[in-house]
Amino acid sequence: MKITLKDGSTKEYAKAMSVYDIALDISEGLARAACAGEIDGKVVDLRTVVEDDCNLQILTANDEAGLRTVRHTCSHVLAEAVKRLFPDAKVTIGPSIDEGFYYDFEHEPFSREDLDELEKEMKKIIKEGHKLERFTLPREEAIKLMQEKGEPYKVELIEDLPEDSEISFYDQGGFVDLCAGPHLMSTKGIKAFKLISSSMAYWRGDSDKAKLQRIYGTAFNKKEELEAYLEHLEDIKKRDHNKLGREMELFTTVDVIGQGLPLIMPKGTKMIMKMQRWIEDLEDKEWGYVRTKTPLMAKSDLYKISGHWDHYTDGMFVLGDEEKDKEVLALRPMTCPFQYYVYKATQHSYRDLPIRYGETSTLFRNEDSGEMHGLTRVRQFTISEGHLIVRPDQMVEEFKGCLALAKHCLTVLGVEEDVTYHLSKWDPENSEKYIGEPAVWEETEQHIREILTELDIPFVEDVGEAAFYGPKVDINARNVYGKEDTMITIQWDALLAEQFDMYFIDQNGEKVRPYIIHRTSMGCYERTLAWLIEKYSGKFPTWLCPEQVRILPISEKFADYAEKVRKELAANDVDVTVDGRSEKIGYKIRDARMNKIPYMLIVGAQEEEQGMVSVRSRFAGDEGQKTLAEFTEMICKEIRTKEIRKELPEEEKNK
Repeated sequence: MKITLKDGSTKEYAKAMSVYDIALDISEGLARAACAGEIDGKVVDLRTVVEDDCNLQILTANDEAGLRTVRHTCSHVLAEAVKRLFPDAKVTIGPSIDEGFYYDFEHEPFSREDLDELEKEMKKIIKEGHKLERFTLPREEAIKLMQEKGEPYKVELIEDLPEDSEISFYDQGGFVDLCAGPHLMSTKGIKAFKLISSSMAYWRGDSDKAKLQRIYGTAFNKKEELEAYLEHLEDIKKRDHNKLGREMELFTTVDVIGQGLPLIMPKGTKMIMKMQRWIEDLEDKEWGYVRTKTPLMAKSDLYKISGHWDHYTDGMFVLGDEEKDKEVLALRPMTCPFQYYVYKATQHSYRDLPIRYGETSTLFRNEDSGEMHGLTRVRQFTISEGHLIVRPDQMVEEFKGCLALAKHCLTVLGVEEDVTYHLSKWDPENSEKYIGEPAVWEETEQHIREILTELDIPFVEDVGEAAFYGPKVDINARNVYGKEDTMITIQWDALLAEQFDMYFIDQNGEKVRPYIIHRTSMGCYERTLAWLIEKYSGKFPTWLCPEQVRILPISEKFADYAEKVRKELAANDVDVTVDGRSEKIGYKIRDARMNKIPYMLIVGAQEEEQGMVSVRSRFAGDEGQKTLAEFTEMICKEIRTKEIRKELPEEEKNK
């Protein structure tokens, strides 16, 4: 057989060879470093026997798939350590993930001390250097083996495999785990690892199934790589909005109020108000929207017309019981049906369209408790919601306009480079989840595909992520932990106008169904605030800051002048405070820097005599003296234009 290697060179063998033996034949060093193989593009175990001509790449920990193999093996070592220290624990699954691995167990919650003990035990297992031996069993024997070991979750996994599946196991020194692989040849191949944290998880991600304990860890080929990653994690923790947002007094949560119901504190409220006023003015004055204000709840009848009652009830807060109560209400999870009735209240001609309704909408969704996190996943939230009622011939241009508005908002916020675009499609294999005929779905998805291509917007396609009434563009961003959240959504709806008997009168006097675009311009205010906290590490652009300027009088003698400066700035709509405490100026400066204030104005005798202020900024350090008029003009322009001023490195400040 002829083996073509990555560099184009070839090897010929007279008999079948394992991937590992081929690596050994190439060089002993390569065999020692080998983690897995790739045959004709498919990642395989080193034990895989090659029998035919193929393209072969030997994967090391420098390759993504090779590093995943290291991490997968490390997850098995973790499982063995758990079984050694906590014999009653039940093992479930333990895959590698983008930045490490995890393993889920049926067990009491693990403390940090437990993780430290598990790390010690894992080091023992690695030092013991057990070989990982792969073997297969017939279905019934595989089930029997896991039953004998008292592992019910493994039994369930085997029972759910197709009848003709090859059921494989790996044995590492007596610890046997159900697994398809690939794995390292020996536990000694793990060079550097760390258990990061533990949390609750549901079996198979289903909140109706058993609660498990998930241990997260990571592994690298070198100690230096692990240390760099752990430093990165420390930076992430500092930027985590759930921690930093509380430290900055932007929001908090209280157990007696409820999970997923954050309290937005005065500083956070100030930021959301600024975003809301900006968006409302932007939509109404520049993009032709008109405002509506609609109820926070409605009778179940409304949601039955829209289809939400059949397709979305589990995600709603329902008030009442249809079997007992004459009238059942539900808190609204979206605003679209309400705005349809605003449209229906007046007869419309084809000349009236498009009509662009905008509303700052407070919504309620019954999120699963395991999914909620800080401000990114909550049960009550407010969005920049809008619905465009358009003629079919206007749909493409209006959809482009919604994309343009979304991109403008992202650019102003400084996050346009941090997002990915997704065409969220229906799943024809589960058509019962949707309304409408397949032809309508295929046509509308193709329209969106062509729009994104024409606008040169890179995108990926996600099957099964559409709303039940139409495909959409989801604009997503990753949080500091790498989890992707949807920030902005633009949906194409060719179906709900029929449900609500919406129409316009065309030029021939005939009734015609409009199309509808469901969209957000900036998305959810709470989630956007979380995003901005993490993006800027709390050092927000000046226009967004709840406190833009802090005046620091050198002593109480200059309190009157400090107040004069404050009034002048406040009269120009600058958010300004005075630090009138009887503290030394150095302390006041440090405190303002700790609070990430964009500008500090130091005032003393010289400044008062000359009508000046000494400016220190978060961006450049000491910016020297300016007249009050000069500074006022400068900061007002920065706020008005929503400039995102870059911060110089510390060593460059004050040069």
